Amino acid sequence: MADTIEKNVTRGGQFLVKETKCEDIFTPEDFSEEQLMMRDSVKEFVDKELWAHKDRFEKKDYAYTESSMRKAGELGLLGVAVPEEYGGLGMGFVSTMLVCDYISGATGSFSTAFGAHTGIGTMPITLYGSEEQKKKYVPLLASGEWFGAYCLTEPGAGSDANSGKTKAVLSEDGKHYSITGQKMWISNAGFCSVFIVFARIGDDKNITGFIVENDPANGISMNEEEHKLGIRASSTRQVFFNETKVPVENMLSERGNGFKIAMNALNVGRIKLAAACLDAQRRVTSGAVKYANERIQFNTSISSFGAIRSKLAEMATNAYAGESASYRAAKDIEDRIAAREAEGTSHQEAELKGVEEYAIECSILKVAVSEDVQNCSDEGIQVFGGMGFSEDTPMESAWRDARIARIYEGTNEINRMLSVGMLIKKAMKGHVDLLGPAMKVQEELMGIPSFDTPDFSELFSEEKVIVANLKKVFLMVAGSAVQKYGPELDSHQQLLMAAADILIEIYMAESTILRTEKLAKAQGEDKVQEQIAMAKLYLYKAVDIVNLRGKEGIASFSEGDEQRMMLMGLKRFTKYTNLPNVVALREKIAEKLVAENSYCF
Repeated sequence: MADTIEKNVTRGGQFLVKETKCEDIFTPEDFSEEQLMMRDSVKEFVDKELWAHKDRFEKKDYAYTESSMRKAGELGLLGVAVPEEYGGLGMGFVSTMLVCDYISGATGSFSTAFGAHTGIGTMPITLYGSEEQKKKYVPLLASGEWFGAYCLTEPGAGSDANSGKTKAVLSEDGKHYSITGQKMWISNAGFCSVFIVFARIGDDKNITGFIVENDPANGISMNEEEHKLGIRASSTRQVFFNETKVPVENMLSERGNGFKIAMNALNVGRIKLAAACLDAQRRVTSGAVKYANERIQFNTSISSFGAIRSKLAEMATNAYAGESASYRAAKDIEDRIAAREAEGTSHQEAELKGVEEYAIECSILKVAVSEDVQNCSDEGIQVFGGMGFSEDTPMESAWRDARIARIYEGTNEINRMLSVGMLIKKAMKGHVDLLGPAMKVQEELMGIPSFDTPDFSELFSEEKVIVANLKKVFLMVAGSAVQKYGPELDSHQQLLMAAADILIEIYMAESTILRTEKLAKAQGEDKVQEQIAMAKLYLYKAVDIVNLRGKEGIASFSEGDEQRMMLMGLKRFTKYTNLPNVVALREKIAEKLVAENSYCF
């Protein structure tokens, strides 16, 4: 089966060693009429129910978060990813990403409640539940009659999720488990109807998942709401289980399968988290542009000042890059799911394997977009100046809400190391050929470089060569590191972090260039000059990051002639033939933003 899928759909991580054509990626410009209608209905809901009442979320109005969730349920928005036979809309992966994207931009409080419910609260039952479990619980969760929460984290088990101490003990009559333990940072705890709880049975190596109905009379109690930096109206509590009885039929999947469930739930959560950061960037950028146009200093709008225009251009560029990469990966996952279903695999298994296949891209996106939304909101505050620091403007709440995104779904540090670690594991399994291309890069380093002047007259011809060269940097650094450290590479975390940053910039820059090339072919280069400028600006910044992190990586594990040769290679692979005029690129982007008075791409 894998061979059949291989012919139709690129495998996860293969972007590094295979050339991708712009025709083969999905972009936001490819949304269907149905998807555009869904997007518009979500935006209408957000503007009316969430954005218009933003102050209620900032004043910790938990009841309003809950009532907004019920309204979202009535509109079917909580069931977009749920199969129709369980009361959902049964939409494809791209459509579920789209809803997650546009429903999340107004306030992090609601987007956290939505993400926790539709993702880690409902999805484990949809993907791992028995038929009886799915029929009993999923329709209630899809409609918003019930809300879900996910109990994994404990005081002593955060990033090391499998080290939880919560215990599940089988009763003498074998009819139920008794769960005892403490869980913390539980989103939706204050109003949820059902928990996905992870506990350890006996001395099992791995934890086990359970579906636990929220009944205070059954040994379930909670602390007060946590006081948090952001997402203030998101219900977050500690939950205590004291000999809570759970019927044996409420075990999720099999005994000891909890860690696998948790990890796969996080894979989906990671790409959805990237989507949940996109509309926030659009709204913050639009808000900053509007304010810059209205704010008069020295007898002119501050939007005419180069220092402000530079910020606006960078904010828009990162949002555009995030969109480009997120929807590229979403469609790859959707295609992978479809290919597996066509081979006769169940929808459950197809979705699990489809997302798992692109776990590398999910981690890349989680890191890149969560950091971009933080930078975007930070610059938004700066554009507003003193007003940006005031609660009277939406910038400070956007900044506070953005901060959690770098911690959710596995910290960015964990995800950086995961992205490289998973890629190396795929190479060892033969799913991605890293060894062959890495050997070719080594041979190239030993050879004499060409001094011919290439013809870069075609759009993005030079940029594509640069992206290909950045891939060589990764193969050079990671390949040499694997040769040197072998299985011990895991313990060299700073080196893994440097390699991860190179990998991230390659995927984000390539996705942005391919989207824009596809757009230029469809509409004509003259119609998309600003998008071309954004693709070139993003790549320019990416090259700088790759150069910096590549140098750091090389210096950490090599010396003498080997180091000199690799540094020469790094210089060669990060070199422009025609250096772009970065100031002119930013000016072109800012000019469009200022004229349109919003993020308009």
